[in-house]
Amino acid sequence: MSHRPRRRPGSAFRGWRARRPFWGGLLLALGGGEILLTEKASLKVVLHIGMQGLAGYLLPGLMVLLGLLILFNPSQRLFYSITGILLSLGTWLTSNLGGFFVGLLLGATGSCLAFGWLPDQQPRVGRRARRRKARAAARAPAPEGAESTT
Repeated sequence: MSHRPRRRPGSAFRGWRARRPFWGGLLLALGGGEILLTEKASLKVVLHIGMQGLAGYLLPGLMVLLGLLILFNPSQRLFYSITGILLSLGTWLTSNLGGFFVGLLLGATGSCLAFGWLPDQQPRVGRRARRRKARAAARAPAPEGAESTT
């Protein structure tokens, strides 16, 4: 019987999420999904019909695909995020003003987050932890041989 400690499902997901631009990919996919939903709006609400109909479904569909690719293949995030921002901006013309601005803004924000994500970056330390560390360093006695500056 193995006595290896088990990780909780929440901590396993948190570790997976930390190794990729999670929020960028999720927002890009949600933006594409929202634009696809606005394509199904009633005809009184739809602004573009006709030749742009195919592009109205193609661009947001590619946005969803790129969002998923960012999540599951983060090594190519730069290409996916640049393509994602171009598709998001293209929905302004082809898909009801980018899903009535909501999908356009979600897609653009997600693409920017994915583009700016750095895989080698150390986890951020909270303000409380920084203050606690500074207080502990101030209270610690000076090492032997160190001269006093006061």
